[in-house]
Amino acid sequence: MKSINANKSNQPWRQTLFEVIFEANTSAGKWFDIILIICILLSVITVMLDSVAGVRADYGNFLYAIEWFFTILFTIEYVLRLLCIGRPARYAVSFFGVVDLLAILPTYLSLLFFGSSYLLVVRMLRVLRIFRVLKLGHHTREAAVLTNALYASRRKILVFLFAVLILVVIIGSLMYVIEEADNGFTSIPRSVYWAIVTLTTVGYGDISPQSSLGQCLAAMVMILGYSIIAVPTGIVTVELSRAHADRSNPQVCPNCSAEGHDRDAQFCKYCGTKL
Repeated sequence: MKSINANKSNQPWRQTLFEVIFEANTSAGKWFDIILIICILLSVITVMLDSVAGVRADYGNFLYAIEWFFTILFTIEYVLRLLCIGRPARYAVSFFGVVDLLAILPTYLSLLFFGSSYLLVVRMLRVLRIFRVLKLGHHTREAAVLTNALYASRRKILVFLFAVLILVVIIGSLMYVIEEADNGFTSIPRSVYWAIVTLTTVGYGDISPQSSLGQCLAAMVMILGYSIIAVPTGIVTVELSRAHADRSNPQVCPNCSAEGHDRDAQFCKYCGTKL
């Protein structure tokens, strides 16, 4: 660990670069995040506009040049992240490291696929660039609070979803028995589909009960749907309150890029590097 820290001290440019790219509690870090978020949003808008035939026909070359500008920009950002981190291999295989790579890889891969037989592949690669929006979470510190809240409530939500699954199977089976096949309830799976659509208050209307008993059951399912929707919201809200109360140290480890340290932490709890 001492050799790593000594190496860092001998390369102040890496420390400065790390603070700008990974730290959001400095003025330079905040501006870096703001500019990068704007670039990400503009690149996503570019991909969306490129999917419109009329816009592509009139401004195809311009959109192509903008796309390559953002690709080169994000490539430079990705390389700088690997240069200033202590363990670049660990960051490269992390979630956001993979996201950063996927943000630039499709554009380069599209150069390898050309010809009419590969048009579908090229189109898929172009659409993959829309996932640059995932990079937003890397520069929004509040995303960590939401992620921690969802992770903490995962068991309760899974139990809730399992209960809802049992409920829709029972309701769908009852509706299959009550209604006739002529009304669209031709099987239990199709009836379960109707129960899910009705319970979630989506209400496509492609299948609807015609008998009085079926309509009565449908009315009860609709009312039940409103109360069920509030359950996961309450679960996540409670965990969000706890997450805000127990907010951790916002610093990122300069060696392994780990986050989520204790408020009073002076060293990384994963690799021991001084924060």
